[in-house]
Amino acid sequence: MPEEKLASWLDPVLKFVPGLEDYRWQLSVLLILALTLLVMLVVNRIMKRLVHSLSHTKPVWDDLLIDSSRVPVKILILVVGCSLALSVAAPHSDYVGKELPNRARELAFILLFGWTLIRFISHAEEVVLRRNTNIDRTTADAFSKLIRMIVVVVVGLVLLQNLGYSVSGLLAFGGIGGLAVGFAAKDLLANFFGGLMIYLDRPFKVGDWVRSPDKNIEGVVEHVGWRLTVIRTFDLRPLYVPNATFNNISVENPSRMTHRRIFEYVGVRYDDAAVVKQIVDDIREMLVGHEEIDENNTLFVQLNRFGPSSLDIMVYTFTHTTNWGHYLAVREDVLLKIIEIVDRHGAEIAFPTTTVHLHEQPGEEPPPALNEKSA
Repeated sequence: MPEEKLASWLDPVLKFVPGLEDYRWQLSVLLILALTLLVMLVVNRIMKRLVHSLSHTKPVWDDLLIDSSRVPVKILILVVGCSLALSVAAPHSDYVGKELPNRARELAFILLFGWTLIRFISHAEEVVLRRNTNIDRTTADAFSKLIRMIVVVVVGLVLLQNLGYSVSGLLAFGGIGGLAVGFAAKDLLANFFGGLMIYLDRPFKVGDWVRSPDKNIEGVVEHVGWRLTVIRTFDLRPLYVPNATFNNISVENPSRMTHRRIFEYVGVRYDDAAVVKQIVDDIREMLVGHEEIDENNTLFVQLNRFGPSSLDIMVYTFTHTTNWGHYLAVREDVLLKIIEIVDRHGAEIAFPTTTVHLHEQPGEEPPPALNEKSA
């Protein structure tokens, strides 16, 4: 037994100090714990240096694996040392069972192995997203969560099997009990499958600007979880939306637009009807030659309607940029140039006016309010 070999190291010390013979097993426990701490410190230092040296090499998976396992290995060494100490103390104590040290080692190894895998998956996700910007963060997060969930389930089943529970019976019970749990937690399951559909269909991802015409939802997606999606509204408030909501509403994703639209009506006075044709042609020529306007996309400049107090010219075109700030600058530049074109032709932008015409009968005196003398 390893604990007996460790205890035998005390024989030279006990020969010189005969009075300590009665405390042989207590000293053995202290020796084992001291050696455990020493080994743990040495192993931690070695693994830390390995991570530092391997971080400069091209493959990242070796140092990633060592870094992920460093903390679990330290804990495993501590658990093994404590279990050896318990093995030495078990024959001399009524509070420590003989099977406890071995069982503790087995359970600790299973738990720490699963924890190492989970840490490795999380670190691998961070490295992949940091080094490869072409990978979608939402998809990577979904795969990472799915793999971690599988690891947790497998480790849980192995633990139950190790503790003596029948896994096959548990799975059979889970099939029957799953129906009851499903009815009781239907909203939770609806949110779970709603999140799964978001990961599969990918109507949006983290960082996208989304809005819904059916609900008062608009903002930038910050996080897509299994139950909730966090959206930061434009007034910087977090909005937590259950994933099941997206199964029943329409979602618009302006972040994926290819162009931004300029759609305006320019009204000129009815007195300027003679130059409307020239104004329309000049606006169209200006838009076709504008470097920020996509002339290959839909472009309309037409006299569209007779308004109540103006002749309305429709301007319909698309910009190259999708950036909101840049688009506003382009739109401003287009509107200012339209004003210049209208002024160049001696016309004016119309504003709402009302003209009242009073019809006078022959020989009839004008109304008192309009008589110059009465005025």
